[in-house]
Formats: sequence, structure tokens, C-alpha cells
Amino acid sequence: MTRLRDWMVISLTAAIALNCVEVQATPKALGKDLTQKTVSEGDRVVSKQLTVESLDSLEADPVPPDSSAADLAAPEVESRQAQASQEPDLPDVSDFLQPSGATPIAPDEPAPAYLDPHPNFLRFPTRTEEVEIVGTQPISLNQALELAVRNNLDLQQTRVNLERSLASLREVQADLFPSLNLSSNVTWSDSANARLSIRRQEETLGERSPIQTDPTSTTWNTELRANYTLFDFGGRSAQIAAAEAQVRNAELQIEQQLEQVRLQVSEAYYDIQDADMSVLISRSAVENAQQSLEDAQDLEEAGVGTRFDVLRAEVQLANEEQALNDALANQRVARRRLARVLNVPQSVDLAAADPVDLAGVWELDLEQTIILAFRNRAELQQQLVDRDIAQEQQRAVRSQGLPQFSLFGSANLVSTSGDDVGGLTEGYSAGVQMQWNLFDGGARAAQVRQLELEEESAEVRFSDARNQVRVEVEESYYQLNSSLQNVSRATVALELAEESLDLARLRFSAGIGTQTDVIAAQDDLTESQGNLVSAILGYNRALAQLQRAVSNYPFTDEIQGRF
Repeated sequence: MTRLRDWMVISLTAAIALNCVEVQATPKALGKDLTQKTVSEGDRVVSKQLTVESLDSLEADPVPPDSSAADLAAPEVESRQAQASQEPDLPDVSDFLQPSGATPIAPDEPAPAYLDPHPNFLRFPTRTEEVEIVGTQPISLNQALELAVRNNLDLQQTRVNLERSLASLREVQADLFPSLNLSSNVTWSDSANARLSIRRQEETLGERSPIQTDPTSTTWNTELRANYTLFDFGGRSAQIAAAEAQVRNAELQIEQQLEQVRLQVSEAYYDIQDADMSVLISRSAVENAQQSLEDAQDLEEAGVGTRFDVLRAEVQLANEEQALNDALANQRVARRRLARVLNVPQSVDLAAADPVDLAGVWELDLEQTIILAFRNRAELQQQLVDRDIAQEQQRAVRSQGLPQFSLFGSANLVSTSGDDVGGLTEGYSAGVQMQWNLFDGGARAAQVRQLELEEESAEVRFSDARNQVRVEVEESYYQLNSSLQNVSRATVALELAEESLDLARLRFSAGIGTQTDVIAAQDDLTESQGNLVSAILGYNRALAQLQRAVSNYPFTDEIQGRF
């Protein structure tokens, strides 16, 4: 036993000396590696609006009233391009541990067709086997976005609203054409007055008068009437313009909903990745705790450990197993949330196939990003459209207080049976009609006042939405930069924590360290792994939120034709 202890002390002393040299050299070496690591353009997904060349297209876009064209002058853009080109590359985290199910999928690979929901929206499962999960399908983020476009119920409802607005526009445009009404009726009559007249003649003259007609008759009357509004002081054109603005509003609502669904899907997908990594880290922590427990038990059996160290290792293992159970539950919840957003069949569960990695880089500075958001956000354009709708509706209401001129014409055919004189007879009529509502008790003036207030309210909402857009851009931008710095720091901290745990175990095995040092090192490693995952996914979430705040993501352009 004494020789074993001496041999372990000698081995530990040599290992400590070697590890101390490595630990002292590690920070500088890691810092040097981080500066040399670059991200190839083919290995990172870079959004269309993130490229510096896209600034040329921004110059041609109209600038909102609250901004100046000088903000994007050519010399300033060139200086900002030069500044953006000097931005450091993203840190390489490709060698970070990944869940076993994370296998990259080709960007152009479509989602499986069996992930489409049942076509019957009113389908209501009544048996347990209809809602039982029979399989888990790993999908990429691109596939999730594709499924959202096809299956998301909110998008389908927004598309229905657009179709309804188009139908309303066609209804209003019908006033540009004359209206034609065709009416026809057949009437059979048996006149009581005619019968009484015949009886009186028979009682007085003893016979029916030769000019007396049959009291029963059948009459067929057909009339075709045309009516056309000739002039209404712009009321009809104002109603059409308001309906066209409603259609534009519905289109902007689809754009807004698309961007919101993209953000919702991205965040749900990142939640699954976060849950998967939490499960992986928890399992690694359980394995580390199990190894620490075995080391403590071996030392106790060898006579160099204590029962106290074994008990502490058992407590640590129990705590890590509890954390693993919580992580597994969160993983199931996150997967079902994505399934709900994508509206996949009830019996299919979803998993994240993309590895946890940085999603891309944002190359525009804060000022350019704010101006880009002002130009592209559908919410700002919607408020301007609402103002236009209120103005056109005011024109339509005011026109109702002025004379309305219309043309009309009709043609009719009449035929009466039992009448030797009548037969089939036609008739015609035409004319010009003027209608003027001189007094309505002030209802029209009150309606105009309501629309004026609606116009003013739209302007106030525009100002508030503009301020909100800037806040969203700034929050996402600052969070993006902070998360990127956290990724670099967390990468270094993780490597140091791994080396610290190896050293703590070696010291404990040699008898010169304590179980407390090992547990603390395990906690540091678990925390470092979680910090790196939080930093990476925090960066990806901030990038998705920044893309939503700007609303210039290629996802919108690719699927706009579907609606």
C-alpha cells in the first residue's frame, strides 16, 4: 500500500508540472487560435440583406419623410463598407459537442410530404392511436420555414383575409358598369267585378253584351331595365380607391405575418436546439458525476479516501440525474411547440437536424440598419395605407351630400289572353334622373368627422410604430454584438474548464486533492458548456430578431409568389 501511494504521488507530481506549463500557455495559445480562425463563406448562411453589395439597391429605394437621402450618400457608404470589411470573423465553434441526431441536411432538400397536415380542418381525433406519437422526424431550419409557409394556420387565415379584400374590391368596381335587371311575371286573374257586371247585363237585357270580355284572363309581363350612375362627384372612384388600399393593407398583413412566422419558427427551432444541448450537457454531467463516484469508491477501498467523499459524489450524481430528467421534459415540450407552429400531423414529432452553430454575420452598422428597417417594415406602411383609406372614405361620404345623376332605360313586353285587341305588345322608356339628399340630420358630417379622426389616429400610430421599430432594431443589434463577444469568451472558458477538471481528477486520484475540487470543476465545466450554448443560440436568436426588425429577409422574397 505504501509503495502504491508513493508511486501515485510521484506520477501526480510529474503530471502537475506538465499541466501547469500547459495551463500557463493555454490563454495565449487560445487567443492566437481565435484570431486565426475564419469562417468560410460556403460554410455559413449569410442572408441576402446582410451583403454589402445590397447597399446599392438601397440607394434606389424611396426614403421616408423622416429620413434624409444624405444618410446613405456614396462616400459614407464606401467608408461604412470599408469598416464592415474590417469586422472580425465569427469564432469557430464547429468542434463543439453536438447531439447524436444533429446531421446536416442539404439546404435545397424539401421537407417530407408526410409532414403536411390532414386537409380536413374540422378533423377531430377521438381515439388514442390517432394522437399517439409514432415517430420523430429530424428537420432543418430551412425545411421548418418551408413547412410553416405551407401549413401554418395563421398564414392561411391571413391569406383568406386577402382573398376577402380582393372580393370586396371587385364588388366596388362593379359600380363602373351599368346594372341590368330583368323581371318577368305571369298573372292569372278571375275578376269578381267582371262577373257581377255580366250578371246584371243578363238580368237586364236577357243576354250578355257582345263587348263584355271573359272575367278570367292570363297576363304575361316582362321588363328589362338598365341603370347607370353618370356622375356622383367622385364618390364612386373614392370607394374604389379605398377598396384598393384595403387590398394593399391585406398584402402588407401577409408580409408582416410571414416575417412573424419566420421569427416564431426560428425561435422554436433554437429552443429545440437549446433543449437538445441541455440534455447532452446533463448526460455528460451525469457521466462525470458517475466517474467521480467510482473514483471516490476506489479510493475508499484503497484506504486513501473517506466515506464523506463518497457521499458527496452520490449527492452530486443524484442532482445531475434530476437535472437530466428536467432537460428531457423540456426537450419534449420544445419539440411539441414547433410541431404546433408548423401544424404537422398529430402522430409526428419533430427534432432539430442542424448542428448548433452561429447562423451568420450582420455586416451593416446600426445607422444603416435603422434606415433599412424604416424602409422595409410593413407595419409602417400599413399606417400610411390606413391614412389613405380614411381620406378616400371621406371623399366618398362627402359626395353623398351632392347631387347624383344617373341614366335609366327599360323595355317591356305584355301579353293578355282572352283579349282580341291586346295580343303581344311592347313598350319603351328612357330618361335621366337626379337625386339629391338635402338634409340628413347631420349624420353625414358626423361620419366625416369620425374619418378625420381615424386619419389623425393613423398618423399617430405611424409615429409610434416608427419609434418602436427603432427600439427593436437597437435592442437586437446590441444583443447581437453582446452575444458574439460572449461566444468568444465562452469558447475559451470551456477549454479551460475541461483542463481544470482533468487536473482536479488527477490531483484527487493522487491523494493531494479533495472531492470538493472535483465537484467544483465539474460544476464549472457544466456551466461553461451551458454558457457557450446560451451564447451561440442567443446570438442566433438576436440575429433572427434583427432580421425581423428589418424585415428584409430572403425568406419573404422566396415565398411571396405563393400568396
